[in-house]
Amino acid sequence: MTLSPGKQHGLELISDDNHIILATAMDQRGSLGKLIGSFNDNITYENGLRKFKQGVSDVLGNQSSSLLLDPEYGWDAAAKLNDNVGLIMAYEKTGYDATEKGRLPNLVDYYAVKDLVAAGANAIKLLVYYDYQEDEYINQMKKTMIKRVGDECKQNDILFILEPVSYSAEGLASKGTEFAKQKPSIVDYFMEEFSKEIYGIDVLKVEVPVFIFHIEGYEQYDNYDPVYSKEAAAELYRNSSEKSRIPFIYLSGGVTNDQFIETLYFAKEAGAKFSGSLCGRAIWKDGVESFASEGSNAYYQWLHTTGVDNLRKVQAAIKKTSTPWT
Repeated sequence: MTLSPGKQHGLELISDDNHIILATAMDQRGSLGKLIGSFNDNITYENGLRKFKQGVSDVLGNQSSSLLLDPEYGWDAAAKLNDNVGLIMAYEKTGYDATEKGRLPNLVDYYAVKDLVAAGANAIKLLVYYDYQEDEYINQMKKTMIKRVGDECKQNDILFILEPVSYSAEGLASKGTEFAKQKPSIVDYFMEEFSKEIYGIDVLKVEVPVFIFHIEGYEQYDNYDPVYSKEAAAELYRNSSEKSRIPFIYLSGGVTNDQFIETLYFAKEAGAKFSGSLCGRAIWKDGVESFASEGSNAYYQWLHTTGVDNLRKVQAAIKKTSTPWT
């Protein structure tokens, strides 16, 4: 893979010295704001997001190779990062309009890629919900937006990370048995389609094709719901990996810390060649209650103990299981 100087520099900045991406995700907005409010409705949405992100950035971001933030609530958090930590900025608004068909993406207000670069971003991340079997006109709109962002990133010589997130246009539950049967083909599509040069994507941030709790033999998890044998699931992991022609990293997808770590080892044994992860909730989600209910001191105590432990366990697993993007 040959990148322009700016993109290459960005890829190096978000990675460790061994060319592995050990990134922490802290761009959650809507879902995080609701979770904070569920523990303490006296904390305003905006203040809760800004303060929580600052803590994660200060403690966990500075022990990561890079941190993913959003330009709507994340600048105070970005200011807490050390110079050697890469800054990835989200370019999409949180969530989607549930009243409109297709989960169409919207870009953040007030910022173009040029502005994010000027403010210190080393990479741009765009999340797009996608079901390749949905109406073609909807998917063409999404592909066009991806190309536009890809062109903006080329013009500004900044690394472009695409996060295509699978969903069912039919309305199947994202962690349900029926969708588990469809998801591998969607992830395969992501790998093959979005590593095409026409989109200008440099790194894919993708889901695993099969959740660990959908694989036979992992009955230790409360949500165990086997859909695939270990052999069948391993083949799906290996096949999706082979379809990508650009580096890819895994997201945690809302699973627990233990489940994500188990997933990484399963992916390695299956032969998947991922180059790191961008893990968020599996690291810091359990700290939300402490933040909202017990105050700043308790929150920072949680970050420095349980939060750091969660982060280090994920990083140790990543170092043992991933393949450098070189």
